[in-house]
Amino acid sequence: MTQPYEGVLQRDGKTRAIVTRIPAGMVRPEDLETIASVARRYRIPVLKITSGQRFLLAGIAPEEVPSVIRELGTLAQPETAPCVKFVQACPGTECCKYGNQDAVALARATDAHFRHRRFPAKVKIGISGCPRCCGESHTRDIGIMGTNKGWTVLFGGNGGTRPRFGDVIAQSLSAAEALDCAERLMEYYRKQAKPHERTARFVERVGMDTIKDDVISIMPYVELAADR
Repeated sequence: MTQPYEGVLQRDGKTRAIVTRIPAGMVRPEDLETIASVARRYRIPVLKITSGQRFLLAGIAPEEVPSVIRELGTLAQPETAPCVKFVQACPGTECCKYGNQDAVALARATDAHFRHRRFPAKVKIGISGCPRCCGESHTRDIGIMGTNKGWTVLFGGNGGTRPRFGDVIAQSLSAAEALDCAERLMEYYRKQAKPHERTARFVERVGMDTIKDDVISIMPYVELAADR
């Protein structure tokens, strides 16, 4: 029998926290009103926007966690297994004058594609509409960066105490090709990585030459994209 989600235990050893699910960091007025209403009703003392463009609600009484999740509805996504934590995105061509590609649309498609998938460890995805990389594409497990020639896919980035820039896998891709490239990389990682091994450590252990031979060499669009 699956245990009900209890939230993340906080520093005080008593209260819990939950994090909202907000693909691409895009919210509607109704979403903000729901979060504000729930926070007031349950007297939640801490609301914070995280680096992954989500809302952290902390200081929740343990017995109220199920009710908070229920009232947040689709904004809440209890994380009970290693999965894609978030897909963050810059504004892209939605409103930024520097945007080369539609980061928001691709982020939403990527979130829908990988939602509910299990992986050996947590996965973070960053999508940027131009090389300025406001979506932190260089330091995410999967990074996708827009240029005036299409999308560039990176793999194995990481922040934290052992930061690593992701390796460039393919360039000048269409949105569909970029998502397919990410899928192939993540499926290879899912099958080959050790439990709890993040992509950065996986790339360091396996080596990019092996990944190129096993995965990148059979991507049908890599050489074609390079000639565009």
